[in-house]
Amino acid sequence: MQFLLLIYIDDGLLQALPGEEYDRLMHDCLQHADALQADGTLVLAQKLEPVHSARTLRTRQGKERITDGPFAETHELLAGFNLINARDHDDALRIARQFPWSRFGSIEVRPLADMDAERERVGA
Repeated sequence: MQFLLLIYIDDGLLQALPGEEYDRLMHDCLQHADALQADGTLVLAQKLEPVHSARTLRTRQGKERITDGPFAETHELLAGFNLINARDHDDALRIARQFPWSRFGSIEVRPLADMDAERERVGA
């Protein structure tokens, strides 16, 4: 099964970290990601640019609205993601626990839907 680990960060908590500690955490995280990728667990990982560079598109009744930043009002902002292979939800949570970022926000563990089954269901 594939799972997406959505990494949300409370920017205030992250900004309170000394730069050297953040760099150490990121270094260790990247080395861990490299090891997970080497063993076939990690498919793709990516850090996102800061939220101020985001744009949100909404279309309602044929009219588009584009706003700066994320649409949701929240203290935790989507900062990155990891696409992983795991046996089940428990295994995906085990892998998520190995990353330090839940201490500065949260990691949402969400299974990917079977797009081939969806494609077949709608005849695409």
